[in-house]
Amino acid sequence: MPPKVDPTEVKILYLRCLGGEAGASATLAPKVGPLGLSAKKIGDDIAKVTKDLKGLKVTVKLTIQNRQAEIEVVPSASTLVIKALKEPPRDRKKQKNIKHNGNISLDEIIEIARTLRKINKSQSKTLRGSVKEILGTCFSVGCTVAGESPKTLQEQIANGTLEHEIPDE
Repeated sequence: MPPKVDPTEVKILYLRCLGGEAGASATLAPKVGPLGLSAKKIGDDIAKVTKDLKGLKVTVKLTIQNRQAEIEVVPSASTLVIKALKEPPRDRKKQKNIKHNGNISLDEIIEIARTLRKINKSQSKTLRGSVKEILGTCFSVGCTVAGESPKTLQEQIANGTLEHEIPDE
């Protein structure tokens, strides 16, 4: 017989899933089954929590204690950038490999950088470095920032010739 489970023990699982959709129970079952949880119920709860990020890939943090799961969304840089573009939700089965060709203001980029610094997702020591990280994400997503290419803004930040002031934090 397996050993008794300690009710005070806290297990943390990170899952990558599509927002607004109940993940496949077949992929959830091996992760949450041994902890005594129903994969279908967890999938439905994840769909409820992530419904405002419909169609985007999000990371979800499951905190499991005493057979109760608490679900929270861990935002990533690409998810926040695509959300800032305010695009309509897409059906991933019909539209594939779409280009995100919107425009984001530099103030929104600074807010995204602050959000990621708050949850310790940024690898940079300064807010300026975090903004450069987010600009790199904007480049890979394919959008422009303040009507310019994110690459030129990164160079301006590195040279110190950017008109917009990035506050030191």
